[in-house]
Amino acid sequence: MPKRIKILAIDGGGIRGVIPAMLMAEIEKRTGKLIAELFDLIAGTSTGGILALGAVKPAGKAKGKKDKPYYRAEELLALYETEGGRIFYRSPWRSVMSLGAALDEKYPTEGIESVLQEYFGETMISEAIADVIIPSYEIEKRTPFFFKSRKAQQNTADDFPMWQAARATSAAPSFFEPIRIKKKSASYALADGGVVANNPAMCAYAEVKRIYPSVDDMLIVSLGTGDPTRPIPIADAMNWGFAQWLVPLVSLFLDGMGDSVDYQLRQLLPDTKEGPARYYRLQPLLAEGSDNIDDASRTNIRVLKMISDDYIREHTLAIDEMCAQLTAD
Repeated sequence: MPKRIKILAIDGGGIRGVIPAMLMAEIEKRTGKLIAELFDLIAGTSTGGILALGAVKPAGKAKGKKDKPYYRAEELLALYETEGGRIFYRSPWRSVMSLGAALDEKYPTEGIESVLQEYFGETMISEAIADVIIPSYEIEKRTPFFFKSRKAQQNTADDFPMWQAARATSAAPSFFEPIRIKKKSASYALADGGVVANNPAMCAYAEVKRIYPSVDDMLIVSLGTGDPTRPIPIADAMNWGFAQWLVPLVSLFLDGMGDSVDYQLRQLLPDTKEGPARYYRLQPLLAEGSDNIDDASRTNIRVLKMISDDYIREHTLAIDEMCAQLTAD
């Protein structure tokens, strides 16, 4: 068992994945190592699941050498900048027919599936170069479903292509259709992991405690996709029906679940006077730009990058301390 277990958890949040991608790139820059080389377990939900899987995709083994990650965080950031418009694209006809997602999913699946297939190819979860856990939700069995590299390496029935896991964890209700994944022995109907664990840090904590029941020394780095600040006036909300609540509800669920897990981990891993922090939550305020998970406009992506840069600059000492711990062993 490692002396210290290092965990990275990445929230869901659609196009707001720009923020954790920027934070991951900064961690790689300061440590001189890639994300998969720094952490023992990486958990990611929805857009965070795409980032997590991207971080552990293997580049292909050189003879006699340990495998390296295929993507740097900067390259994963480019996914949002170059492919966001393709993922969140709908024709005018679909906009009319779906009535703003009231009658059908807001976006067709062709865009997101083609992007994920291009980025992950036929790579399987069992090939991940660091342990990874990706939450989803089985809508027919009404139960959480977790893609786990450890399970995939032990049993081929639990192994899936990375692109399918990425598609399942990011199948946000009302935005994308659920995905049907078939195996010889089973069939799964899967929707966005944000339904059960938009902030997967607690899932990662529980997974480590299951694998290493006696572990005491744990370092968790939790990356958010931005903390919304846009108020919902009660005078407006009191007169809203389903259609008006649809978009705000997504933001409320993402925000509320993230804050709840943050509270729990601060109680489990409190700061002490004896040593450095064991839990870091990096979560910028969304004081500017849009908190909509599908605003892939160039302007909004530019604002999200600016917010991330400002946060990194304002919290540089804490990030330095965190990075020093990541490279200590």
